[in-house]
Parts: sequence; structure tokens; C-alpha cells
Amino acid sequence: MTLYKGYEAVIGLEIHVELKTKTKMFCACKNGFGAMPNTLCCPVCMGMPGALPTMNAQAVEYAVMAGIAANCKVNTVSAMARKNYFYPDLPKGYQITQGAYPICEKGALTVDGARIGITRIHMEEDAGKLIHSKNETLIDFNRCGVPLIEIVTEPDLRSSEQAKAFLKKLRTVLLYTGISDCKMNEGALRCDVNLSVRKPGQAPGVRTEIKNINSFSFVAKAIEYEYHRQADLLEADGTVVQETRRFDESTGKTYSMRSKENAADYRYFPEPDLPPVYVSEEQIENVRMSLPAMPDERIRLYQERYGIAPTDGERLSVLRENADLFEAAAKLTRYPQILAKQMLTFSADTEIALLPMQLSVIADMTGDGRINSSTAKTLLSFCQNTDIHPEDYATEHDLFQICDKDILWHMLCAAAQADPKSANDFKNGKTAAGKAIVGKVMAESHGRADAKILQVLLQELKK
Repeated sequence: MTLYKGYEAVIGLEIHVELKTKTKMFCACKNGFGAMPNTLCCPVCMGMPGALPTMNAQAVEYAVMAGIAANCKVNTVSAMARKNYFYPDLPKGYQITQGAYPICEKGALTVDGARIGITRIHMEEDAGKLIHSKNETLIDFNRCGVPLIEIVTEPDLRSSEQAKAFLKKLRTVLLYTGISDCKMNEGALRCDVNLSVRKPGQAPGVRTEIKNINSFSFVAKAIEYEYHRQADLLEADGTVVQETRRFDESTGKTYSMRSKENAADYRYFPEPDLPPVYVSEEQIENVRMSLPAMPDERIRLYQERYGIAPTDGERLSVLRENADLFEAAAKLTRYPQILAKQMLTFSADTEIALLPMQLSVIADMTGDGRINSSTAKTLLSFCQNTDIHPEDYATEHDLFQICDKDILWHMLCAAAQADPKSANDFKNGKTAAGKAIVGKVMAESHGRADAKILQVLLQELKK
């Protein structure tokens, strides 16, 4: 990364992930998105006097799954705490979270060869939602009590690009576990950015926190702006103030919200209405065994077993559904590398709607030279969301490649006779003229002529 005015960024992230449980964290209310405002509430999530919370066991299991997937140590004993703070959309006036005793800690993910440490993963409840209009602010309490995990990284990130890559990697890992749908547009995955700047080799400076960013690109833009803002401020002999800031998507700038609180300001104390959270080693191992192979493991496997480059393996494994599809199809085809290449023509974050059989047959026909790459693309497109056999379709529509040398020689000679100038130019050493003749054959055959055989036969025209 090129340093701006000699300063480097020191970045840590706090990622909030809504868990896809059936019910809320501490009550039996449905955990859902998009319902009419204030219809998924009860005395517990509304903080009514005398209402007592009950821990959601599925949320605990999901937190353990996240910890294992992020290579964390899962603590067999953790505890809930009250974080005292004024939340206008959390009516009981405090948040039930985990303070000194999180459920997971000391993990890491590797991004582009760099190890990014994860300090902790802890469980907590979400707040409600403020809806602002010109003259009033309304509150929807449906989100109150929705189960969250907060994933806190070490300040190991050094650029907006690296932070964005980390978030994408983390989202992929979480999607593999199935604990969240990670829909950023619905608030299921949100990110706070902690950023300071320093001269290389020096201690980090005063940090600011940018709250509640809900897209990868906005995270990158917020980091870039705040990095430059702090560097400019210090170069002008100014002082960076510890504060909480917000990112304005319309301007691409960050703005001050309030002075940054310290942990002491939240007055954490143990949650008196909930016992400690106990997870046995056996439960942890059962969860570990239930998880699918994670992206890094699959990338390594694809390289070792099929000779697929890590960069291609990374794209193949962005979605678990596509990775599972590739592995199923790879067992059926003689050409796994061709299979991978053909699957990579689809967007990495779009689920491929083809059957393993269809993919393997198209790869085999391509590898055997029975169809060319253009026809393969046609089949890949046509067979989506169907159970049609690609070979049957290719036969019915006469899509197989023409490989018969006699037929191709006849077509080549006919093209040369139809364009004597190009034929003569080619015989006199003009390579482009030969391409023109081959192009006519390809057009006449609707792209079905075997281009490799044509190139060999083309040399015969010189004689």
C-alpha cells in the first residue's frame, strides 16, 4: 500500500452478525425481517418490569459454529453482562451482551496471505430501529432482542482493500456455516471501523470509530476518507479526537456523532437474570464435526487433487452451493480443470442453477473435442433450471463440432475459391488473409468447424 503523506492506517473492525434463529435471543418472539412494525414484540424484548430473559440455546450453538469456523478458541464457560447505555430503541435502557467473558476468542482468518487476528466473538441482543422523518422519529421494536454475534478483529488491517477482502472472506465463512444469511441490505451484517494513523514503526495514534456501515464498498470508502482526513489533520499540526463518527453515503465523508465512550462509561456488570453459559467439550466437538469444509480447506483440496490455481479455487468456493456443485460434478467428469474453467464463466457470487450431471457432460464433450467453447457456453446457458441432458440437446440441434478432415478440407477449398484474393494473399505470406478464409469456414459451419484442424489444413493451401 502506498502511504499517504508518510502515514499508514491501523484498522480494526467490529462486525455485527444477526443469527438466523427461529426465535429471539431471550424470548419466544419470532426472529424475522420485514414484518409490520411492532408486531414481533413481547414484555421480555420490550423490557417490561418483571419480565425475565431466557437464553436461546440455538444462538449459543451458532456462536460456537462461528468461533470454530473463524479458528477461535471456544470457551466452555462464558457469561452475559449488562452494558448500560441510553438506547432510544432498546427500551430497558441497557443491552445484554458479553463483557469480560466472551464465548470465543483468539481466532484468525487468512486473507491474501496475511493473518488477520480475531480478538473475540461474543453474543448479544440487537436494538430496535429508529425511523426518521421530517417532523418525527418513530421506533420499530421488532428487531429488539434479535440474536447477534459481534466479531472483533485485532488492529491488523492496513488498507481499505484489505479490510474489504477480509469482510468478504468472513461473510463467505459465515454463509458456509448457515448461521446467518448475512444480507447487508437488511442489516444482518453491519460493520464498525476503528481507525488510527501512524508513521511506520511508531505506536498507533488516537483512533476514531465509524459506526454501522452496511456495504463492502462503503466500508472501503469510509476507511479511505478517514485515513486521509486524519493524516491531513496531523500534517496541519491538528489533533485527532477520539470520537464516534458516521459515514454519509451521499458525500463519501465521515462526520462526528459524539465523543467516543470508553468501556468504563458503559458500566458493565454481570447480568443477574441469566446464569453463566456452559458448553461442554463434547458439544464443541459435535459442532465441529457438523460443519462443512471451509473455503481455505477446499481451495487447498482443489489445488492438490485437480491442479486448480488458488485464485480460481477461491472464486469457485465463494458460495458453498457452487463449491458443493463443483465437487459433485468433478467426481463425474474426466476433465475437472475444464469443468472449473466453465463454472468460472458464471459470477462467483451467483448460485449456478445446473445439475452435476449437466456440468460434467458439458466438460467431457469439450475435453473430448466434440463441442467447442462457444457451444459449451450455449449449453451452460440453455440447461440452467432444467433437467435436460446436454448431449441430447446437442444432438437435436446439431451442435457437435465438425472434425472430419475431408469435410473440413472441402469447406476450406470452397471458401478459398469464393475469395481468390485472400487465397492468393495467403499463399504470398499474408497471415491475415488466411484468417479471413478460416473465418468464412467458421461462419459457414455456424462455429462448429474444429479450429485446430482448420489451422493444419490451411497450410495445405500454400502448396
